Amino acid sequence: MFFVGRGARPPKPVAQKRMDMKMNIGVISDTHGLLKPAVIKALEISDFILHAGDVGGPEVLEILQGIAPTRCVRGNMDGGSWSKKLPLTDMVELGGKYFYLVHDLNTLDIDPLSAGVAAVISGHTHRSALWLDQGVLYLNPGSASYGRRGNPSSLARIEISNGQINPWIVPLES
Repeated sequence: MFFVGRGARPPKPVAQKRMDMKMNIGVISDTHGLLKPAVIKALEISDFILHAGDVGGPEVLEILQGIAPTRCVRGNMDGGSWSKKLPLTDMVELGGKYFYLVHDLNTLDIDPLSAGVAAVISGHTHRSALWLDQGVLYLNPGSASYGRRGNPSSLARIEISNGQINPWIVPLES
C-alpha cells in the first residue's frame, strides 16, 4: 500500500479508531407524546439518541430524528399503526459497544453477558435507575415526561470515551 504526499501516514486501524472516539448518547423513555423544552435542550449535544419506548406518537420520533439519529423500541402504551413499525427489542452498536433496548426490564429476553451486551436500556417505571451487574450496565433514564412517586422527570446521558461507558442521570426542570 502506498501513501502519497509529504508526511503521509497510513490511516489508523478501524478497531483502534473506535477505541479513540468520543461519543455522546442521549437516553430517554416514556415521553408519552410530550417533549419538554428541557428534554430537547438536553439532547442537543447528542451524537445518537436511544428511546426505550412509550413514545406516544410519530411526531416525537420526527423531532428526535431532527436532533440526532435515533433508535427506539415500542412500549406498552404505544398503539396505532405507526407503532407497529417499532420493534419490541433492539440492539445497536455505538462507539464499539453493544446496547440492548427493551421497554420493560421484566421482559428481557436475552442474557446480556453471554450476548456481549455492554448496556441494557429500559424504561416503563418512570423512575431512573443505574447499576452494574457482572460488568453489564443497566440504565433506566426515568420518564422524560412525567415522574412517578415523587421522582422528577429525567433522562440519561452516556459518554463513550477511550472505550469506557460513562453514564449519568439528568433530572429535568418541570
